[in-house]
Amino acid sequence: MTKIKKVVFGLAMLMSICILNFGCKKFLDRKPLTSTLDDLNQGGLETQALGLYGSIRNSASDPYIGDGFQSIPWLGMNGFRSDDQEIVSDPGAAGWHSTYDLFQYAKDDWGSQQVWDKHYLLIGQCNTILQTADSLKLADPGSQINIAEAKFFRALSYWDLVRDYGQIPKIDFRIYKATDANIAKSPETDIFALIDGDLTFAAATLPPTWPTKFNGRLTSGAAKTLLAKSKLWNKQWAAALALCKEVINSGIYDLFTPYALLWKPENKLNKESIFEIQASEKPGDGGLYWSWFGTAQGVRGADADGWNLGWGWNTPTQKLVDAYEPGDPRKPATILFSGQSDDPANGGYGRTLPPYTNAIYWNKKTYVSVAQQQAAGEPNGASFVDCILLRYADVLLMAAEAANETGDGTTAAAMLEKVRARARGNSNVLPPVAYVNQAQMRDAIKKERRVEFGMEFERFFDLVRWGDATSVLSGLGYQNKNRYYPLPTAAIAANPKLVQNPDY
Repeated sequence: MTKIKKVVFGLAMLMSICILNFGCKKFLDRKPLTSTLDDLNQGGLETQALGLYGSIRNSASDPYIGDGFQSIPWLGMNGFRSDDQEIVSDPGAAGWHSTYDLFQYAKDDWGSQQVWDKHYLLIGQCNTILQTADSLKLADPGSQINIAEAKFFRALSYWDLVRDYGQIPKIDFRIYKATDANIAKSPETDIFALIDGDLTFAAATLPPTWPTKFNGRLTSGAAKTLLAKSKLWNKQWAAALALCKEVINSGIYDLFTPYALLWKPENKLNKESIFEIQASEKPGDGGLYWSWFGTAQGVRGADADGWNLGWGWNTPTQKLVDAYEPGDPRKPATILFSGQSDDPANGGYGRTLPPYTNAIYWNKKTYVSVAQQQAAGEPNGASFVDCILLRYADVLLMAAEAANETGDGTTAAAMLEKVRARARGNSNVLPPVAYVNQAQMRDAIKKERRVEFGMEFERFFDLVRWGDATSVLSGLGYQNKNRYYPLPTAAIAANPKLVQNPDY
C-alpha cells in the first residue's frame, strides 16, 4: 500500500475542521486546522496535503467526504443523467430514477445535498492549507508541492460544482465562522478563472512523476489534463490542444492493453491512469481505506446464486448497448449481460450470470472476481475498486477534438486512430476513420467518446458542452434548464445571499 493510503486515515478526523455550513452539521465553529512542528520539519504541510487524498475516498459519515466524489450521489449527478446509464435494478430507488434518469430534479434531493456539501467541505480543507502556508510564508519546494496539491483538489471540486450548478459561491479563503461563507454566487467565468489559475500553478509546480512509495500522488500531468478539460469545456481549442500535446509528448503515459483489463484491481495505477481515487484490497484495510464506488455498481443479485455483488446502482441502457460498432471489443468489456457468460476473453472470470430482469445489463468496469472479494473479506461488495478520474485516452480524444476545431484534420484523425487501434487490437474491426471534413470528424469523435468512456462519467457533460443535450435527452424529459441542477434547499436556507437557479 502506498504512503498516501497509510497516512490518510489517521488524519481524517483532523481534516474536516474548516468546512462550510451549507445546510448540514459541520465543524465551522471549531479552531481551524494549523500546521505542526513535524509538518514544518518535513518541509511543508505534508500530512494535511496527503489527507486530501483520503478525503475524496472514504465514504462513511462525517468527516469523510467521498460520498460527494465517487459514491451514489456522485454517480447520480455524473452518470444517471446521461442516456447511457440509469438506476433501475433497486426497487427502492424509484425516486432516484425519476430524479436523475428522467430529469425530475428535486431541490431537497439528498444526493444533490451531499454533492454540494462534500465538495465545499473539500474546498474548505484546501483553503485552510493554502492560508496556513501563506501565513507561515512557506516557500520551500516541499511546501510548494503541498500548495499545488491543495490547489488541484480545490479546482477539482469547483470543476464538478460549476458544471452541476452553474453560478456558485466562490470560496477561495479560509472560513473561521459560519457567516464567513454567506456570500452571493459568482459568475461561471469567475469560477473557471479560479479553476484555471489553480491548475496552472499545479501544472507548473507538481513533479511529473513520484517515487514508487508515492504511486498515485498528483502529478503535473494530472493538472494539465484537468486544465485541458476546462479549456475544452470553454471552447478554448488552441489552449486545450497545447496542454494535451504536453501530456502526450511527456512520454509518461500510454494506452493500456488490452482495454478489457484496464479497470481490474490488479492493474491499478497503470500507465493509462493519470489520476485515480485509490482504495485498498488487503484484508483488514476495507474499514480504513475504502470506497463505495465498486460496491454501489456491483451486480444486484442474490446470495443463493452467488451474485449478490453490490447494489446495482449505475447500469447500462439499451441505447449504450446499441451505440457500439459491430464487433467493437469495448462492448463486451464494458457490459455484463444477464443470463449470459461474463466472457473471459473480455475481462470475465468464466461465470454465467442468472437471467435477471431487475436489470438486464450491468457495469463490467467495476466487476471483480469472487477470489478477489473473498481475499478482501467482502463476498457481497467491492470497496477496494479504484475510481479512475483522469486517463490517457481522454487526453488523446480531447486532442483530436481540439485539433479538429482548429482546422487540423490530420492531427485529429491521428489521435482518434490511436484510441481505435487500441480497441481493435489484432482484429479486423473498427477501421481507421479518414478525415473528410470538420463536421464528419466532429461526429466521429463524438461517437468515439461515447463508446470509449461507456459507463464512465463523461457522456452527460459531453452532450451539454456540445449543445446536443436537448436533442438527445428530450425523450427522457430533459429541458435546457436541466443542464444545471437546482441549488439544494438547505444550502439556500443556510446562506441568505444565495439565490436559486433560474427556472427552479
